[in-house]
Amino acid sequence: MTRGQWGCVAAPVGGLATGVIGAVLLSAAWRACDVGVNGAANGLALIFYGALLAIVAAAWWGALIGCIGRWNLAVALLGGTAGAAVMVWVFVALLHVPNGYRC
Repeated sequence: MTRGQWGCVAAPVGGLATGVIGAVLLSAAWRACDVGVNGAANGLALIFYGALLAIVAAAWWGALIGCIGRWNLAVALLGGTAGAAVMVWVFVALLHVPNGYRC
């Protein structure tokens, strides 16, 4: 496998991991603040939001490792991890208080 093809391997793995971590953190924030109608409504929203985050993160990981990974794989992995952390932070920051509810 060439260095440029590592994006095909890292994109699904990194995207799925980012989506799961984001959904777990958002679920914990919602549970702590008692947000939502019931568990079924929250679960469906978390599946949707987590899948959306996973798709965006997979595109990020694939582009970064596919392009930068050709020259320096360590820098690409650090950039992918930093970008995924920022995505999860923005994801949780925007969605942890729907409708302006303050915990």
